[in-house]
Amino acid sequence: MAGVRVYELAKDLGISSGQLMSTLKDMGVEVSSHASSLDAATADLVKEMLASEKAPAVSVKTVEIGPGVSVRELAEGLGAGPADVQRKLVELGVLASINQEIGADVAQKVAEQYGYAVKVTHKREHKEERTLRPQPKQKHGPRTIMRPPVVTIMGHIDHGKTTLLDTIRKTNVTEQEFGGITQHIGAYQVDVNGRKITFLDTPGHEAFTAMRARGASVTDIAVLVVAADDSVMPTTIEAIDHARAANVPIIVAINKIDKDNANVERTKQQLAEQDLVPEEWGGETITVSISAKQGTGIEELLEMILLVAEMAELKGEASGAVQGSIIEAKLDRGKGPVATALINKGTLKVGLPVLAGQAYGKIKAMLDDKGQRVTKAGPATPVEILGLSTVPLAGDQIISVSDEKEARLIAEARIQESRSDRMAASQRVTLEDLYRQIREGSVKDLNVILKADVQGSLEAVRQSMEQLATDEVRVRMIHTGVGAISESDILLASASNAIVMGFNVKVHPEAQRAAELEKIEVRVYQVIYELLNDVRAAMVGMLEPVFEEIELGKAEVRRIFKLPGGGKIAGCYVTEGKVLRGSEMRVRRGQEVVYTGKLDSLKHIKEDAREMAAGYECGIMADGFNDFQEGDIIESYSQKQVARAL
Repeated sequence: MAGVRVYELAKDLGISSGQLMSTLKDMGVEVSSHASSLDAATADLVKEMLASEKAPAVSVKTVEIGPGVSVRELAEGLGAGPADVQRKLVELGVLASINQEIGADVAQKVAEQYGYAVKVTHKREHKEERTLRPQPKQKHGPRTIMRPPVVTIMGHIDHGKTTLLDTIRKTNVTEQEFGGITQHIGAYQVDVNGRKITFLDTPGHEAFTAMRARGASVTDIAVLVVAADDSVMPTTIEAIDHARAANVPIIVAINKIDKDNANVERTKQQLAEQDLVPEEWGGETITVSISAKQGTGIEELLEMILLVAEMAELKGEASGAVQGSIIEAKLDRGKGPVATALINKGTLKVGLPVLAGQAYGKIKAMLDDKGQRVTKAGPATPVEILGLSTVPLAGDQIISVSDEKEARLIAEARIQESRSDRMAASQRVTLEDLYRQIREGSVKDLNVILKADVQGSLEAVRQSMEQLATDEVRVRMIHTGVGAISESDILLASASNAIVMGFNVKVHPEAQRAAELEKIEVRVYQVIYELLNDVRAAMVGMLEPVFEEIELGKAEVRRIFKLPGGGKIAGCYVTEGKVLRGSEMRVRRGQEVVYTGKLDSLKHIKEDAREMAAGYECGIMADGFNDFQEGDIIESYSQKQVARAL
């Protein structure tokens, strides 16, 4: 190495130029700048010296924790006793039982005292999924078969979805079979000229989308029901948007053509305005005119469904590992957890161990949509299953596993993860992010569903409500509309934690019953100022409470008395004001606050006392705190909430 510059050598050694120049100075080598040149001998000497001085790398001990970790788990990770960890927590002003979870920030402070670096995993990567042992490989690869299409019927609430579903079942199932149906399992199959169609009986596009949100994209075709005597309603447009978002083909069933005021051409025109141009108009949308009540056009509709399915060449793997989706689930008093599953891949069989969300178990029995026991179910087949440990959620994926023990371990891991995530989310809101949210002007939302008699009133009321917003709380309109308050408004309010308000409108009886069942508050007004006053009062109730601290008195700890059970009583002398039993208390040790909580026990000599004034001696105990020391100052105080206004 000839003529190497200082900064080049420093880079080669992995140190700064300043450090290298300091080393050279100690060696008696004078350099003027980091660009100075060094001869090869000097450079080699520096490298040898630094290599000999370099200490062996010290491996840093790390402990990995989730957003929330129990005291016991933290102690195990640190190789310490739970009691020792609890003492460390007390020093930090945190009281926690062995099984109680603490936040990641607190756990990090404790770990540092044991010489550990902490790695916090805020978002888990579903590690338990990687523990699934692979299913045995097929000798000849998966067996692929043509499967039935899965169809969801959507549309406006009064346009005949339920009637259409009932008619399809009655016309395609024999009377004996139909009479034998003992339960409704959320999905069923019909037979059309030897070919099957699977129908999902969902309450509407909301449930359809809720399942999609949970990963259950099970629908192949959407049938949109539109009444010919009505028009394309807002709910119809919503259904179209939901079907398009799912990227499934839409077949339009124009219903109620038997009515005198039916206008099929007008309905097609309205559909074309939503980019659903009928085939006979040069578009790509299949439309079928039907009367669900009289059974007219039903066979043609089913043929169109099979035609679209045939063009899509729907196939399924009948062998290999089982995968499916939970359509609905419930807890039956006689059967236990019961779930309706739609199989996507593989063949589900009785006795097979499965995992569905946080539920697991061996399939004890399976029933088809007619209530008949079956032993297996292939792709696109709906089946009711018994034998799960608990009730899964609609949209959960059901998969086959190697054995029931493996399924149980994974389900328990999922339950623990869900509990930790909920606690972590709570702690992030109440502890870690509180100051940041206040500083950034984070606001609370008062969710409202507003109905009015006419559009003009609706806009006026809406604007007036939104103008009440402050930096802390605002009105968030979940839904607005013209007309009476309906049952769908109540269901939407239940799903979005909203209140329902009406201006010059009535409440449908079924909506009133639903509100009582769902415990949704519904208020109707005739005067806008009364409505705004109630909204303002609700917003005031959402404001963060402000408390004013009222100092009551102080006492000095002069002696510590130990109790037989291990507790301690602080023998105190009241120096200022008075101390009250049941008041808030704060223990100061110098400038540090070591405990904040309730003053649970106050005694004078051996008698219980309600309060002790200055100049008197007393004994004080606090539930959950035993670490009193002589010289501690106990402050007794109360908190008074200050009224707030917008």
